[in-house]
Amino acid sequence: MELVVVEETKTRLVFDLKGEDHTFCNLLKAELNEDKDVKAATYAIAHPLIGVPQFIIETASGKTPRKAVSDALGRMKKTFAGFKKAVEKEMK
Repeated sequence: MELVVVEETKTRLVFDLKGEDHTFCNLLKAELNEDKDVKAATYAIAHPLIGVPQFIIETASGKTPRKAVSDALGRMKKTFAGFKKAVEKEMK
């Protein structure tokens, strides 16, 4: 995975996410949209076979888009850790 910033302001971040597909992008988009300080979060893949996902995030209330992404990834990490524990418990 490689993140390449295309555009950045105090309230808007556009970045390419090389090496990822809809699976991870949908998870990240959904988590970002749960944040009350995120006005909009979406992504697009220009070509279904060779395209690179491009994210667009806009924030409000003084939260930077970078902070919104960091917070979303932290919440995802906690969710996955809980899921991993539940699976490991069931597999014993």
